[in-house]
Amino acid sequence: MGDSLPEFVALGHAGSEHYAGLETFPNPGVSLVELESDELVAVCPITGQADLYVATIEFEPDTLCLESKSLKLYLASFRNEGVFCEALAVKIRDEVAKTLEVAPERVSVTLVQKARGGITITATA
Repeated sequence: MGDSLPEFVALGHAGSEHYAGLETFPNPGVSLVELESDELVAVCPITGQADLYVATIEFEPDTLCLESKSLKLYLASFRNEGVFCEALAVKIRDEVAKTLEVAPERVSVTLVQKARGGITITATA
């Protein structure tokens, strides 16, 4: 049998109680990965109103790839965090790059904040 897969904390378990941070697995040989979620929610740090996002995370992996359920739970962790769209894009980019052990320049995060007050914001880090 081939290489064994790592044991994941979140994958294969219902709910979020098994979340242990972003998890990775060995890169099977891909050069580019794009993950998209429309379930990212944070709050405006000034008004406390919910900001809803579509998040696109694209990365050029070296030896590691990002496990998607851990990413889903990671994104859910921002639900009550007060943060501006632009700062959130940078934070996610930097944490994904650190987890994947690649330079931040090899990770691109685009957040499209759904319209609130008639304005849609798109921030890319």
